[in-house]
Amino acid sequence: IPDVVWASNERLAVLLDNAGHLTAAPELIVEVLSSGTDNQRRDREAKLKLYSARGVQEYWLVDWQKQQIEIYRRDRAALTLIATLFVNDELTCPLLPSFRCTVAQIFT
Repeated sequence: IPDVVWASNERLAVLLDNAGHLTAAPELIVEVLSSGTDNQRRDREAKLKLYSARGVQEYWLVDWQKQQIEIYRRDRAALTLIATLFVNDELTCPLLPSFRCTVAQIFT
C-alpha cells in the first residue's frame, strides 16, 4: 500500500469500484523510504517495477534521512529517474500544475 496517492477527478471516476476501493493505479504515488536495507530495496526496486507496470505516471521516493526526493516519471513504458531533489530545490509536478514547494518545506 503506497504512503500517498493522487488521481485526477477524471481518472478517479474509473479507478474506484462500488465499495470505494482503487481498482487501478493512480497517476502519482509517493513513498516515504522505509528504514532498513530490505525495506529500502523494496521501495526502490519492487515497488518501482510494480508501479511502472501498472501505469503510474509519476513516483516520488522521499528519503527523510537524507532530506531528498527522487522523482521518477513515465517515459514510454517505464518509470525512469529524472531528478534527485535536495533541500534547496523546488518540487513541481506536471500532473499538479499549480503545485510548487521547496524540498525543505516537505521536511519542516
